[in-house]
Amino acid sequence: MNIIVYEALPPEAAQIRETVFIKEQGFQNEFDEIDNHAKHLVLYHNEAPIATCRFFTKGTSESYVIGRIAVLKEYRGQNIGSYLLEAAECEIKKLGGKYIFLHSQNRVKSFYEKLGYHKYGEIDFDESCPHIWMRKKLSQ
Repeated sequence: MNIIVYEALPPEAAQIRETVFIKEQGFQNEFDEIDNHAKHLVLYHNEAPIATCRFFTKGTSESYVIGRIAVLKEYRGQNIGSYLLEAAECEIKKLGGKYIFLHSQNRVKSFYEKLGYHKYGEIDFDESCPHIWMRKKLSQ
């Protein structure tokens, strides 16, 4: 497996997100203006794109948001998401980031809790899907 970091939304990431969020989960507003300035990671297995996420600054150069974390269905349950998230955290550390925030679907918050993220605030809704904000302080 290898991961490539892109400065703009690559077609591979768009395809994975469309498959997971629009076709599987029924979201309608998957793509937004953040895609234009976020960094995008795509994880490849045997040269095929199988997972993606993006990250961008949140107010200061020490705080980042990771989002749009998506793994194709046939690759779930194989620690691909954990591997991708750890790679994103490493990239953020290289940029001087100390804090990471993410807006998790409530049904998968335990996945992020296992990776050191802590929920805060109240549950809110993104297109009728319950979400919770989570955060993590990176070790330096």
